[in-house]
Amino acid sequence: MSRDGEGPRRVLVTSPRMRATRRPRHPVTREIDEQTGLGEAYMRSLVRAQLRLGLGVCAALGVVVGGLPLLFVLAPELRGLDVGGLPLPWVLLAGLVYPGFVVCGRWYVRHAERNERDFADLVDRDT
Repeated sequence: MSRDGEGPRRVLVTSPRMRATRRPRHPVTREIDEQTGLGEAYMRSLVRAQLRLGLGVCAALGVVVGGLPLLFVLAPELRGLDVGGLPLPWVLLAGLVYPGFVVCGRWYVRHAERNERDFADLVDRDT
């Protein structure tokens, strides 16, 4: 109740933003082009994502390729095995490593393009 004994008074509540002038939004592409702090943060996130992906693929390939000599040192009897008339080390190099490079390369390109597509969607959404 109000002080004068009447029932509760109705009050119109409006958003303060209705009368305020809107600040023009800068599109993210402009932030990137002008190399502002926000634009640099967006670009840094894309570069980091691509770097993580590239290092992950290189590490996986390094483990496989680096593991082959280790395999033949730890199990020397494998060096003398023949598969289809070819020495096992050559079969593994030709049949495992090079096709593995192709598969990892295709996987990397697909995920790198996905990172770029996600970045473009993020930039378009904030525009």
